[in-house]
Amino acid sequence: MRAKTVFPAVAMTAVSMVLTLAVVVMWLGTAMPWPVALVVGLGIDGGWLATLAYERRLAAQGDHNRAVTGVGWSFGLIAAGVLVAHALTAEESTGAWLAVAWLPIAAKALWLVHGLWERTALTPNALGAIRGIQQEARDEAAVARARLRAEAVTEETRLTAVTQAGARVARVQAKTAQTLSRAWSTLETVREGEDTGRALTSVTNRVTPDVAPRWQLPVWGPIEPVFTLDAAPALTDAALDALVDEIRHSETPALSYREMATRFRAAGHSASEVRLRAAWKRVA
Repeated sequence: MRAKTVFPAVAMTAVSMVLTLAVVVMWLGTAMPWPVALVVGLGIDGGWLATLAYERRLAAQGDHNRAVTGVGWSFGLIAAGVLVAHALTAEESTGAWLAVAWLPIAAKALWLVHGLWERTALTPNALGAIRGIQQEARDEAAVARARLRAEAVTEETRLTAVTQAGARVARVQAKTAQTLSRAWSTLETVREGEDTGRALTSVTNRVTPDVAPRWQLPVWGPIEPVFTLDAAPALTDAALDALVDEIRHSETPALSYREMATRFRAAGHSASEVRLRAAWKRVA
């Protein structure tokens, strides 16, 4: 992995140094002896290499020096400036020389990238741990999404079931209300009929005196609360015997025990079955 960044930086540095040396020798060789031009070119490349080597040594120790970095960039700018000046003064191929004038700056940039890679590089164990943590996080996120989707589907199913049940109840209630309404309308029609009212009046007058001559429909709706009446005092044996005898002989022939008991209770009297039967035996 380290070779992916160091090899391009080394190759770019070598090309930049050779190009700078060649340009200095060709450009300054016309104005001064070529050995002097060679020394100038080697000085630029040597200063560039010296600062680069010192920067790499500090980086290996985990240190950094701004002054050394500034000197290294200065040598890179000087080399780039020499190439640009040569390109501008060249009589031929000016564009081609300008196209390669950026190589010293590019080499410094590649070494900067390599240094950043070294400061952020991790061991295989650390990378494996990071991948494991990321995978665990992805698994947990997937499980959480699946759980949320399942809960959403369950809630949707429950709401659908409740809604359908509510709709069925509403339909039943509406149908029941409609049926009751029709029945109530039928009862009202029957009550308002002249023949029905006359028939009911004749029946109720004969059965129960002083009854209302008109049949009233029961109230369908809120009603007033009915308070519990106090229990009537228990009859004595003599009073019970008198009542039983009176009811028994109210018609001719005398009533049976069942008929007498029915009329006794219909009249509002109360007595236990044992006492009532004992009184019947006494008067019969």
